[in-house]
Formats: sequence, structure tokens, C-alpha cells
Amino acid sequence: VPPSVIADIYFAAGERDRGFAWLERAFNERDDTLEGIRIDPVVAPFRSDPRFADLLRRMGLPQ
Repeated sequence: VPPSVIADIYFAAGERDRGFAWLERAFNERDDTLEGIRIDPVVAPFRSDPRFADLLRRMGLPQ
């Protein structure tokens, strides 16, 4: 199971910190499903978190 999918599970459960920890793991493992993060509706409520903007920046994606 890709780390970004596990992140989605935690985000859906409202567990923001665990979700971001798994997104970080997805980034470090170069999870290719992570590139859809900007349009992921499960993550949408957490996009205002500074960790989201930081992740996009490190991925080289526009915010």
C-alpha cells in the first residue's frame, strides 16, 4: 500500500498529524501517487496547514 494512501486514511479519520507524517514518508519514498495531492478531496480540509504548502514546494508543484 503506498504511503499516500495510508495518509488519506488518517486524514479521513481527522488525524492531521499522522496524515502529514505519512505524506512525508510518501515524499521520502518517492511515492508516485503523491503527485495527485493537490486534487485529493480527502486532503482538501488540511490544505491550509503550512505543512501542505511546504510539501508542494519541495515537490516543485505550484501552490
